[in-house]
Formats: sequence, structure tokens, C-alpha cells
Amino acid sequence: MAQDIHVALAGNPNCGKTTLFNRITGQNGYVGNWPGVTVEKKEARLSSDKSVVVTDLPGIYSLSPYSPEERVSRDYLMGGEPDVVVNVVDATNLERNLYLTLQVVETGLPVVVALNMADLVEKSGDKIDADKLSRRLGVPVVAISALKGSGVDELISLARREAAKKAEVPAHRFDSAIEDVLDKIEQLVPATVPTSKRRYWAVKLFERDASACESLGLSDAAAAKVEALVAACEKDCDDDAESIITGERYALIAHMMDECVKRAPQRMSTSEKIDRVVTNRILGLPIFFAVMFAVYYLAISTFGTAATDWVNDNLFGEGFELFGTAMPSVPDVVTSWLEAVGASAMVTSLVVDGVVAGVGAVLGFIPQMVVLFVLLSFLEDCGYMARVAFVMDRVFRRFGLSGKSFIPMLVSTGCGVPGVLATKTIENEKDRRMTVMTTTFIPCGAKLPIIALLMGALVGTSDATWIAPLFYFLGVVAVIVSGIMLKKTKLFAGRPTPFVMELPSYHFPSIRSWALHVWERVSAYIKKAFTIIFASTVVVWFLSNFGTATWAGGTGAFGFLPAMEGVPEEFTDYSVLAMLGGAVAWIFAPLGFDSWQATAMSVTGLVAKENVVATAAQLLHLADATEADPSLWTAFAGMFATTGGIMAFGAFNLLCAPCFAAMGTIRVQMNSAKWTAVALGYECGFAWVVGLMINQFYLAATGVFSVWTVVAVAFAALIVFQLVRPMPKGAWEDAPAVAAPAA
Repeated sequence: MAQDIHVALAGNPNCGKTTLFNRITGQNGYVGNWPGVTVEKKEARLSSDKSVVVTDLPGIYSLSPYSPEERVSRDYLMGGEPDVVVNVVDATNLERNLYLTLQVVETGLPVVVALNMADLVEKSGDKIDADKLSRRLGVPVVAISALKGSGVDELISLARREAAKKAEVPAHRFDSAIEDVLDKIEQLVPATVPTSKRRYWAVKLFERDASACESLGLSDAAAAKVEALVAACEKDCDDDAESIITGERYALIAHMMDECVKRAPQRMSTSEKIDRVVTNRILGLPIFFAVMFAVYYLAISTFGTAATDWVNDNLFGEGFELFGTAMPSVPDVVTSWLEAVGASAMVTSLVVDGVVAGVGAVLGFIPQMVVLFVLLSFLEDCGYMARVAFVMDRVFRRFGLSGKSFIPMLVSTGCGVPGVLATKTIENEKDRRMTVMTTTFIPCGAKLPIIALLMGALVGTSDATWIAPLFYFLGVVAVIVSGIMLKKTKLFAGRPTPFVMELPSYHFPSIRSWALHVWERVSAYIKKAFTIIFASTVVVWFLSNFGTATWAGGTGAFGFLPAMEGVPEEFTDYSVLAMLGGAVAWIFAPLGFDSWQATAMSVTGLVAKENVVATAAQLLHLADATEADPSLWTAFAGMFATTGGIMAFGAFNLLCAPCFAAMGTIRVQMNSAKWTAVALGYECGFAWVVGLMINQFYLAATGVFSVWTVVAVAFAALIVFQLVRPMPKGAWEDAPAVAAPAA
């Protein structure tokens, strides 16, 4: 049986590795216009040849890793697994990308360089001589477009050919004085290291790469000799070792660029013209706010709403007409079928009032979600969201934060789980933990039903277009406020993580990629509806339909309340769920909602945010009323004393701890039960404080004051104090700076 060929895809973040991986393997991995889309290596077999295993590695700038995902890439390359490395290079940023290419070549592994986005280079008028570049690097070079598929077959052919070769010593050489030192260091590398890899380890020892020194297991005597050689070279060059190697690499790259690249006459590109406006220091943020307002307005208040209203009011409501024929609703169809097969009242209630009402309420918002994800995916794929990260970096850095923390927040607009995973790209541990704690404040797809139904219905106005954008920006503000406050504590004080990122050229997204992004997000929502939400609706139905009759003046038997004598029509008030919800309702009383129904919605929302709507559908019988029905508003309004309580309810459920899946991801990323508890505790505590201030300040504005008003003012004063007070003295000096990859 033929042995598998292992191909590793390596390259800078955002160079197109995952696009190439998807094309050659038939996979549907997420592709984005910012670093951190791939944070763990992905593996699949080549579509055209199942004997070829392709591994998509996280994007890195250097083989001297600063962050966890960079270590994943370096360790895989040096672990001896790949037979050949396909170094994917963004040809539009060739000089930056060649810095990693030289290091990959130094590993001694067979390498093929793929000049990705060659079509964009040609469009700009520039020309790259791939043959000359190949001779200078000593490895094959081929121009491709991973998005369009051009050159990909030739790339695969070259990779298979190179994989059959033995590893070779890198062809490029540094200045003679540096080479003399490297030659001497190579002699100190243990004899067990293959000849093809001795150069790589010599360079790493020269750079004083701690992990490299540890991996080689140098003797104390050998390590002392290496240090003496490096120190002497530093003295002669009047520079530190790492900067010396960086300078040598860029000197080589400069010569390659002169020989192999012909630049077209410089003129401002369309992307540069657009960027003069959208990344402007003054206009950048207002434009971002306007764009996101328009996105949520279109998704919630116009196109998406019309379809969602039809689904809720007809498909899961009163039925509809099809070609002049009256068609029953889903609940009616299910009820008729159950009655026909002789199902008991309890089973009918479980299926219709529990599963159909709960899951149906969640599925009813799919049209709005489709519109939202179509718009968000377009902004991501066309290159605009990458500019938002750049704009937010300027904002964040003013307060000692990093724009790199905004990338996970952009990812979180689809789902909090990949958003939390994307924090792996943040090198500084303190910044990474802080980002994990705050990134799920951004409304994800699961929170959209809360915004769309609860807030739209609770406000009780015909024009609530400001609701959706308001709660999106509430999440953004919560992130910024939390970041500033936390950064001024000892737990998180330190230098902000450097943020390096190439801005992609603006382009119309590939229809396939665009559709894939939308489908991934919507399908994940549907899958959750038929798994987690399904199970949750069954549990909620049981808790809300079973109780003890003594609560209603009965005999004390425990059972199915609707079938018991002496139980009022509002039997759910005597259910187990009512008892449990009422037991903790006092926690939310200062926030303006202390009914057991509202409490139950908030608690079940911790399992999955969609459960807030699913639970409401079961408890308030939404399937029995359309959105225009006054009974719907009356049912919701009964849970809240004031509009302030309604807004506080929305704020708490959008900002508190995320769903169980995201909580599990936070546990993995924190790698500490204590830090996980701190993160979830902070999120719930912050959400409670925000809800408290919203409700109490609303009451104060209407002339109602209580002791909780004083508490709310105290919390507000504490937040303002933490925001405006200067950074603690020595906070940045005490934390080591994290060097950005050389540019």
C-alpha cells in the first residue's frame, strides 16, 4: 500500500491558505479577511488523490513564535511530519511574505512557493518573475489564484514532485561575517541533527530562541560557546542578535525584489482611494456606526422582518393561503395528526406546546438571520471589516488596549465559540484572557431573536428601528468600557499586544465563498434548534406543566397540572418552573423584572441564548397570537413593571455569560477553572450592573427613587472613576513588551 504524502500549507495570516485548502480538498473551512481565522491546524485529503494529506496551518509571520497558534505551526513543521511545505505567499505583499519564506526554506524541508493572488498583481500592472525568484530561493515558485483556481493543478504537481526529493540545505546566504559565526555554531549543534536542518538550528541559536535551545538539549559547555560567539558578533555589529538576522533577511529580500519584481508606475488604487475615507481618523468611526446601523436596520426592520413575520404569523400561527386554498399552520397539522393517532392530552401538549412552539419560535427568525449574515458576510469578504479592525486599533490603543482584540469580536458576530477560539492569536496572556472575558458581549446570531422578538415586542411601538443597532453598539461599548477598567487592574495591566495586519484589496466576494459563510452560520443555528433547543424545550415543558396540586388547594399529588382537578387555567403559576423561577426572582427585582417567567427565560438562556425566545414561546403561548395581536404585548408587559425593566431585561440577557458551548470554549482557552469562573462571574456581574443602572435611572427619570437608585449611582460613579483614573504607575513597565514581527 502506497504511503501517504503529507503536504503542509504555511504562510502569513490572511494570505489565502484556507481558500487554497478548501479548493484542493473540497472542505468548507471558514475564510476571513483578517488574521486568526485558522487557529489550529486542519487536515483533509486531496480531492483528486486521497493518498495526499493536506494540513492547513495557522498563519504566522515568523518561525520564532510569539503566540499559541504560531507555536502550532512551528512545532508541526519541525516535528518531521510534512513531506513538503507549500508556502502560500500573498503576492500583493511579497516583501512582507518573503520574510517567512526564507525561514521556511531554512528548515531544510522540501518547499514549493505559491504566489497567491497573482491575478491581482497582474491587474495592478506589476510583474513578478517567478523563474528568477525560484533561482534566488532555491525552490520551485508558481503563480496561482486560490480563489479562481488558476495555477492550482501545477502547484499540486510540483508539490508531489518535491515531496519525493530529499531535503536540501538552503541556498540563500547572509553576509560573510554572519555566515562565519553561523558555521561555527553549526559545528556545536548535536550530531544527531540532520545536515539539512543544521542551518535552521544554527540561526535559532544565534537568535537566542529559548525554545530552540531547549529542544536541542545543548550541553552547558556548548551553550556557553554559542553565547560567546553571538555576543562577539553583537559587539562587532553594534546590534542585538535578533535584529542582525532580521536585517540580513530583509537585505536578501531587497535584492530579490530588485531582481524579480517590476513595479508599474505608482498610482493610487481604488482600494487606497476608498481607504482615504473609511479609515480616516475622523470619519472612520462614524462610517462604521452608520454601516452597522444600516445592517441591523435592514435585517431586523425591513427585508428580514417581512419574512419572519410571515413565518411566525402564518406558518407557526394562524395558517396561510396557497393558490387560494387555506393551508393549516404547523401546530394545527401536528395537533390534527396527534389526535388522529389517539395521542393523550399530555403527549399532545408536549409536542405542540413544547417542541413545536419552542423550536418553531426559534426557527421563525431564520429569515432575519439570513439577511443579517448575508450583509455581514459581504462586509467581511469584500475587505471592509478588516478596515474596521484597523480603525478600532486606533481607538483601543488610546486606552492601552490592542486592536488585535477586536478580531475575535468581529468573528463573534456569527458565533461566540469561534470568536473565543480566535483569541489564540493574541500573544500577551493578560490581553488574551481579557479578550476572552469580553468578546462575547458582541451580539452573536443566537442573540438576534432576543433583539428581534423580545425587544421589538416589548417596546410596544410601531417604529422600533433603533432597537437592534442600539443593542449591537451596547455590546461594543461594553467591550471598550470593560477593557479600559480591567486594564487598570493588576490582573490585566501591561503593554497592549502589537497588531500587525495587511489590509486586503477591496473586491466583490466570490459567490461560492459568500454563500458558504452564510450557510455555515445559518446551518449552525438550525442544528442548535434541533438539538440543544429541542432538548431544552422538553425540559422547560416538563417543568412548566408538572407541579404539586397543594399549591392550587388540591390534595398534594404531583403530576401533570392541566389534567388535575382544582388547578386554575393559569396552571403554569403552580408549576415546578414557577417555583424555581420565583426562588431566584429576587436577584432580578432591582433590574425591573421579578416575575418567575422572566427569570426562567434568563436562566434557560444560559444553556443557549435562543432559549430565551423558545421559553417565552412556551410560557406565553406565542403560537396562539400574531405579532400584531395586542395579547402578545399584554403577555410580555405583564412580566415587567416599566419600560426600564424591559430594556434592563434585554441588556442583561445580551451581556451575561454566553451559552454552554461558548462557556466550554472559554474553559479550554483559559486552561484554568479559576479563570473560567472569573470570566463568567465578571460577565454576569457586569450585565447585572448595566441592567440595574438602566432600570433605576429610568425610574429616577419618572420620579421614583429607592435604595437601589443609590446603589445604581454608586456603581455608575465607580465605573466612571475607573475609566478616568490614570493607568497605575509602573503598570506598563512591569510587564514585558511583546515584540511585533519584523516589518
